[in-house]
Amino acid sequence: MFKVAVIGASGLVGRALVEELAQQADWQVVSTGFRRAGPHSITLDIRDAAAVKQFVEREAPNAIVIAAAERRPDICEHNPALARALNVDAVRSVAEAAKQRGAWVLSISTDYVFDGAHPPYRYDAQPSPLNAYGRSKLDGERALTETTDFGCVLRLPLLYGPIVDWAESAVTSLVPAIAASASASPGTKAAVMDAWAIRYPTFTPDVAYVIRQMLERHARGEAIRGIVQWSGDEPMTKYEIAIRLAGALRVEARLTPQHTPTDATPRPHNCHLDSSRLEALGIGRRTPFDTAIRQVLEKFPWLASDVRNTA
Repeated sequence: MFKVAVIGASGLVGRALVEELAQQADWQVVSTGFRRAGPHSITLDIRDAAAVKQFVEREAPNAIVIAAAERRPDICEHNPALARALNVDAVRSVAEAAKQRGAWVLSISTDYVFDGAHPPYRYDAQPSPLNAYGRSKLDGERALTETTDFGCVLRLPLLYGPIVDWAESAVTSLVPAIAASASASPGTKAAVMDAWAIRYPTFTPDVAYVIRQMLERHARGEAIRGIVQWSGDEPMTKYEIAIRLAGALRVEARLTPQHTPTDATPRPHNCHLDSSRLEALGIGRRTPFDTAIRQVLEKFPWLASDVRNTA
């Protein structure tokens, strides 16, 4: 029996991965969560190194996927200690426990390890993060690779997918502003959306599919090591994402593009990730954005209908 531990199974990526792995009849999946640990999930604070060690020793997985992190750039900027505890120290603790067990470990990282000045970025490009979030994730990558040589870092860009609320993804977090602009009275100022930073929205079920393919290679004795990257291939600003969201929601949104950066926390302009290392292994799947975002809205019809009724 091939056993996989998914750490952070209550999050955006973790939920999609558990659902994907559930289709593997001959695999066993054990999942953990913290604040939103479900009925079939083990509560685990990954900041507690002793608890992490006990979990790995008890469950004895063949592979561990670390999907837990502090991924909000503004929070990381204002609380770097929290960012380091989750994005660096916890990764090291899991990697140490995995090494003692002989388990392969996969850690999720970000395109924000790059400064966005010279895209596309290969997996072996020199990182140069602009903010505390990017620096913490880069240090987390190093914590993994310095602790074990039987592991892999998977860098991902802006993610969206099945959600528990609009704010869970930076893509769907635009919906309330879209709805407000659509319902505003004539003469009201349009909602301003960033049209400077270029992002590559990536569907979490596609990410889960990619991780499953990576796990299958490990199960065959062909584990991938080092750093790999996966990304959607449709470049969009938040303004362009909002336009397409409004179309999917069937509302007439009043939006204004903002062509200069306004975020208090510095963000890269365009850190497009080159996915060729995984593609060369026959790994990957990309669902078109318009198709995928409609799938998200169809899974949560009451949320979408609330927006339409408001508009």
